Amino acid sequence: MTLSSLFASPAPSVAVQIAPRLVSAIAIARHGGTSVISAHAMEALPAGAVAPALNGQNIADRRVVSQALTRILGLLGGRPRRVALVVPDNIAKVSLVRLDSVPPRAQDLDQLIRWHVRKSAPFPVEEAQVTYSRGAVSPEGGQEFVVALARRQVVEEYEAVCTEAGAHAGIVGLATFSLVNAVLGAEGSPAGDWLLVHITPDYGSIVILRGQDLIFFRNRAEGSEESLPDLVHQTAMYYEDRLGGTGFARVVVTGSGGEGWNLAPTPTTFDAIRGQIDTRLGVRTETVDPQRIARFSDRIAADPSLLNMVAPLVGALAGAGAGV
Repeated sequence: MTLSSLFASPAPSVAVQIAPRLVSAIAIARHGGTSVISAHAMEALPAGAVAPALNGQNIADRRVVSQALTRILGLLGGRPRRVALVVPDNIAKVSLVRLDSVPPRAQDLDQLIRWHVRKSAPFPVEEAQVTYSRGAVSPEGGQEFVVALARRQVVEEYEAVCTEAGAHAGIVGLATFSLVNAVLGAEGSPAGDWLLVHITPDYGSIVILRGQDLIFFRNRAEGSEESLPDLVHQTAMYYEDRLGGTGFARVVVTGSGGEGWNLAPTPTTFDAIRGQIDTRLGVRTETVDPQRIARFSDRIAADPSLLNMVAPLVGALAGAGAGV
């Protein structure tokens, strides 16, 4: 299973990420049946150029962002016509919808899911891009769906940046969903329940999966009163009390989106926040290793910051079935 993208069509071989502080891209190639990252590039953005939000303008300076993306795509070699696009989690509302019975017709299922999310949607559902993937089956037989709801106008802002850079965004997906796909692409379906924490300088997301089925999602924006390690601890308690949890087989902590992590009481480092999560949960956490899906063609080893940068991009292509 792969988590749904906001819009999908046949898989490209280039992925780009537009984040508040940088744009980045990778190209994947096949050599002798092995996937390799043939090129990668990134460029920092000025403060305020991208401001992710459910409502309102997200790309505050489209010229600056599109020019930066044009430059990094040029560094990949050639000009990709189609790309997978990774966007911040906090442009979308993610919900779990449980249906006692699933309509056999896709059109009826789509209408039923839209009806379920209508009341909690932060904007008219008629203005939304709604996608969903099948999740867990409840003990009573109900089917859960993971639903991502984003304002169509907001998604189009990110797509327009790609268009101005000369590429069509054939796939659009949330950063944390792409990281989940990176784990699943590297190892298939991990046994048991597992937790993934995605840290960026501007937000943090927490997901719990039961095998390959997402059973919990939460996003925390910068500026919240609780620190991200505290929220992870609360999530672990909720998992045990409300989700029938018996312990995490794995805890994965990863970061993306640049430096200057602000999801603690004071600005700190990614390693420091990860260490706090280790302490709160009493476990040794892991990171996402995208090289288990696609290795770099020009180096034997990569530093952790580079691995964090490319992980959601590799996951976006793995989830799209792009031959990785």
